[in-house]
Amino acid sequence: MTDSGSPTFAIMGSGGMGGYIGAKLTQAGYKVSFVARGAHLEAMNAHGFKIEGPDEAFVIKPIRATSDPSEIGPVDFVIFCVKLWDTETAAAQCDDLMGPDTAVLSMQNGVDPEPVLSGILGSEHVMGAVAEVGANIVEPGFVRRFSPMAIIRFGELDQSRSARSMQFAEAIAAAGFEADHADNINLTIWDKFLFLVGGSALNCVTRESIGTIREDSDTRALLRQVMEEVMSIANAKGISLTKDNVEARLAYVDSLPGEVRLSMAVDLERGNRLELPWLSGAVQRMGEELNIPTPANRFIYAALKHHIMGSR
Repeated sequence: MTDSGSPTFAIMGSGGMGGYIGAKLTQAGYKVSFVARGAHLEAMNAHGFKIEGPDEAFVIKPIRATSDPSEIGPVDFVIFCVKLWDTETAAAQCDDLMGPDTAVLSMQNGVDPEPVLSGILGSEHVMGAVAEVGANIVEPGFVRRFSPMAIIRFGELDQSRSARSMQFAEAIAAAGFEADHADNINLTIWDKFLFLVGGSALNCVTRESIGTIREDSDTRALLRQVMEEVMSIANAKGISLTKDNVEARLAYVDSLPGEVRLSMAVDLERGNRLELPWLSGAVQRMGEELNIPTPANRFIYAALKHHIMGSR
């Protein structure tokens, strides 16, 4: 903590979502350090961190940004937002950020990060989290939030209400987010997974925006099928997703700006590696393990697998 008693933060992976969350915490007066790399880091340090959203525009300057976590030292909270390809490497680098009570909150895609982080950093340091924040890097040093929704859902993996979870809630709310202290964070993670798998799959395989997908009866039906397969897998694992979750996520899709493309679609367009193995690929794999058919996700994976490693 700082001398004022305020918690300190490190953003591990300062791309669209992580960068935006860190910028809002900084704007609210918290001490935040950003871990980034390449041209994005260079631009942040040279010109500040430019943020735009539906109702805001500001620049964080000066900014604490580095590629080396050892330059930051221990913090109270690590917001972990790296691409899933980099989870193990980045988790090992978090060692320099860890104090005895540090909490690490993964806001990545998929349902795998928390077990991986627990294995590397110790389960006592890991909290669950989901960010309902749509933001992308426009260019190095510039992030734009495209969705009006700004909710962060979080909780201890054992479902307790801890002092640190209450402290995190206070900070997130002060930064302008809706803070949802989830009663069952594992269910919350799977609920977002339902949306991410469906939206990412349809964005990528059709090369179309959310608006086009939801308005066409064929692609909307495929989106529903992809989500229902995720629901079936979750139920087999003891996660109580229902048709109501599917309907709520379809309603959420209907609420988004029509031009929205999820991050995997942006990666596909830019020739970057895809998180497909942890999305539709994971649904297919879990379906095989549980003997549950997942034909829609199997099709998505087959259609996109040759792009997994990117085109550059």
